[in-house]
Amino acid sequence: MTKIARVFSGAPWEAKVGYCRAIRRGPHVWVTGTAPVAEDGSVFAPGDAYAQAKRCFEIIEQALAELGVGMDQIVRTRMFVTDISQWEAFGKAHGEVFAEHPPTTSMIGINALIDPAMMIEIEAEAFVG
Repeated sequence: MTKIARVFSGAPWEAKVGYCRAIRRGPHVWVTGTAPVAEDGSVFAPGDAYAQAKRCFEIIEQALAELGVGMDQIVRTRMFVTDISQWEAFGKAHGEVFAEHPPTTSMIGINALIDPAMMIEIEAEAFVG
């Protein structure tokens, strides 16, 4: 049986809800919904769609690195956004991160996230072939 590796970011919701930041089993990697949390636990860049998206990708990149996986191995992302009218700012951040290796993606408008100042949460899946 293939070993399962888990990464935890230390976010307070992980223990309360019972999840990890990322999990790898064999060549498959899943990154849970990642919100724009600053180093001090506050919401990163309230009101700035672009900066919040970039922060989510930084956190995702850190989690993947702990599993020996690069951003270029991401094959799917899902962006859950609270203000779909900001799609260009969210999309710009996504486009910059994945300019050389675009994955499949979805951008889905939702009512709210766990903190009202959060505008985006991003999931990612990678395949290490």
